[in-house]
Amino acid sequence: MRVLFVTAEAYPLAKTGGLADVSRALPIALARRGVDVRLLLPGYPRAYTRLEQPRIVAKLDPMLGIADATLVSGKFPGTELPVWLVDSPTLFRRGGGLYQDENGRDWPDNALRFAFLAHVGAKLAMGEIRIGWKPDIVHANDWHAGLLPLLLAQEKGPKPSSVFTTHNMAFQGNFPSSILSSIGIPESYFASGGIEFYRQVSFLKAGLSYADRVTTVSPTYAREILTPEFGCGMEGVLRSRADDFSGILNGIDDVLWDPATDSHLPQTYRASDISGKRVCKTALQREHGLMANPDAPLIGYVSRLTHQKMADTILTALPWIVEQQAQLVLVGEGDPVLEEAFTEARARYGGSVAVHVGYDEPLAHRLQAGCDILLAPARFEPCGLTQLYALRYGTLPIVRRTGGLADTVVDSTAESIANRAATGFVFEDVGTEGLIAATARALAFYREPLTWRRLQLHAMAQDFSWDASAAKYAFLYSKVSGVPHVEEAPVETASQEAVIQAAS
Repeated sequence: MRVLFVTAEAYPLAKTGGLADVSRALPIALARRGVDVRLLLPGYPRAYTRLEQPRIVAKLDPMLGIADATLVSGKFPGTELPVWLVDSPTLFRRGGGLYQDENGRDWPDNALRFAFLAHVGAKLAMGEIRIGWKPDIVHANDWHAGLLPLLLAQEKGPKPSSVFTTHNMAFQGNFPSSILSSIGIPESYFASGGIEFYRQVSFLKAGLSYADRVTTVSPTYAREILTPEFGCGMEGVLRSRADDFSGILNGIDDVLWDPATDSHLPQTYRASDISGKRVCKTALQREHGLMANPDAPLIGYVSRLTHQKMADTILTALPWIVEQQAQLVLVGEGDPVLEEAFTEARARYGGSVAVHVGYDEPLAHRLQAGCDILLAPARFEPCGLTQLYALRYGTLPIVRRTGGLADTVVDSTAESIANRAATGFVFEDVGTEGLIAATARALAFYREPLTWRRLQLHAMAQDFSWDASAAKYAFLYSKVSGVPHVEEAPVETASQEAVIQAAS
């Protein structure tokens, strides 16, 4: 089975969030199961420098007004996984971020940049770029690749099947209708049943509407986004695709994220001997200027500073957290107002609050290992990965019951602890009270060392590796393409009746 996996980012070639982690780990897990999977992503400067064994395999014909593009082949760092970069200095070789300039403003040509990626993916899929390989399945990820299923649907005759995964419905790739001619999409597709969304062109809607199968990243989120509260205006499109729509839970790279072998840690540890975690805690406290108190509960937060991730709620709860003699280490970036507010809080609560504005991958590992508790709440959360990393590192997460957080963390109650199922702390309310109540429960258990150790063991025993989810994707690919695959795992579709009942 041959799969072209198209994405805007894949760690360590490019990363802004969880999409990059998924786009690394899932293809590697699929390859372990015998799937011939190849990645296609933009040739950002960082991706180009980190790609192993890079070589130009094709000069791309002028398209959408772009005449400087080549296809670069190489290996994913540290693996034998084949990667293609769409290398265009005009579109992708620039400073700033993947989607924004140095001042945080969206690149004005984002529609053209990612339309070009989709067009190259379609030409690869149809064998028009002669490289001796054609896929059976094209797996397009998030709005950046949303036009790809539409482009394949336009093709006549034999063509690969398409799967589209939405990783977060809030990011839609909506642009003015005036861009249609510049991105190579006929005006006939700009209709309510096509890619029109409130008089704009929606790349996300294109993927949801034209892919042969649609997936998202957790079963609970799959049910939630069929409702107006979470569907971001696209719930009607998803309801019309219910028989072709499913939620497959994300996993984590359990080799990259393993406290027993993690090279970023001052001392490794495992469930059978957790003593190294205390060393990691002391080192994290010293690194960030916190009082080196081994008994003080150390709470971590590593996430984007956004309304979705409830960073504003954490800020409101911060005085209460400090009153409990707990410490907080925050690593993240996002809303400038929140960044400034947390920086001011660091000055106000010196010795108890540490703030690192920005994302630092090694620091994220050290935070997961050194903290006792991880704050990972969200107003909505497609899947979430930080809570899964926390479980792996014996750091108990505090989450809100939504999306993938509900699917992955079991609240600590007398019954769940007795059944060895408890792995963290779950609350319902989106207000500060709910977060504080859950944190209070966590701190109470922290002060019972034997119970806390049992909870850590429960958490570290969880298996959220990609193996089971990769098997479900392989089965889905086989089902939609008709190409047999030896290993099969059932994938539940969101039938109309089931999803409507669940939503209600």
